[in-house]
Amino acid sequence: MKRKRAAHTPVQIPPDITQVISALVENRAGTLSRVSGLFARRGFNIDSLTVGETADPSVSRMTIAVTGDDAALEQIIKQLGKLVDVIAVRELDSGSCLRREIMLVKVGAGEKTRPAVIEIAGIFRSRVIDVSAAAITIEATGDREKLNGLLLLLLPYGVLELARTGLVALERGERVLSVDEDPQAEDGGAPA
Repeated sequence: MKRKRAAHTPVQIPPDITQVISALVENRAGTLSRVSGLFARRGFNIDSLTVGETADPSVSRMTIAVTGDDAALEQIIKQLGKLVDVIAVRELDSGSCLRREIMLVKVGAGEKTRPAVIEIAGIFRSRVIDVSAAAITIEATGDREKLNGLLLLLLPYGVLELARTGLVALERGERVLSVDEDPQAEDGGAPA
């Protein structure tokens, strides 16, 4: 029996993220569940969550993007610092961190519209990674504003499919989030 297809929902541009939390955590089963559970219990919606190994395979970095009130976010950071799996945690200030995301977008592009879609991709320094008779798939990397801008220009051609990785972020300059930090420190993780 074939499953009925859901009605096509129009693509929506994700809102800008107001808060970004970076956490170093133990790379073991259940860590993601405990961290996301903390957000759920506090009624905080996670807009984006990315997790990946660091240079040390026993440690993963979580980048958590949320929209919410500063007081509640401060409380969550303190509670994250108390979790056994969390090694270090810090809020990343938008003015002092680098934020990037990857987006793959498949756009309807026949013979007549293909050149315009390729031109738009080029303007945004994106790459065409697949072409068929009726569609083009574009890979774009950048901050959320750049990707949202690209998406807005591609919408009139018909976005057939869209996948975004979620935010990854690092602080600019020499400041680093390290395993030597105290996650319960008052200033958000100063070295111990």
